[in-house]
Amino acid sequence: MDNNTECTYKQGALPGCAPLGLAAMPAQGSSQPAYSNAEALSRGTLFPGLDLPFMNIVNKMPASTTPLRELMALDFVCNELALYLDTHKSDTEAFSTYQAMLKLYEEGRNSYAAKYGPLQRSDMAYAPDFNWLNEPWPWDYVKEG
Repeated sequence: MDNNTECTYKQGALPGCAPLGLAAMPAQGSSQPAYSNAEALSRGTLFPGLDLPFMNIVNKMPASTTPLRELMALDFVCNELALYLDTHKSDTEAFSTYQAMLKLYEEGRNSYAAKYGPLQRSDMAYAPDFNWLNEPWPWDYVKEG
């Protein structure tokens, strides 16, 4: 390859003239989440020490809650705790909380799927018919009563 040639998309995934980069992640100091549930959903993390929003942009979640939003919050907590436990496997309190949250999520997902329809294809395992594409869609939720 000519050293005077610019890097272009035509040179493949990693041409010889491509710079290498190194990603860095700060070490997490504490297992104690300080954000409230709503704040954690907006910030994208339970842990203030890992709160590094891109260009200081923070999502604003709607204040009203729906069954789907509650389920999303449980899923978020499960994912955050799993990421924490990846680097703090001896934290028995966090693991106990993780197990409790997984059980709550499973119960919530089963309850949601029974009332509103499947969220995942695996929810179809015991369905009486193929109702994957039935309406209303989860985001079309209308408050009853």
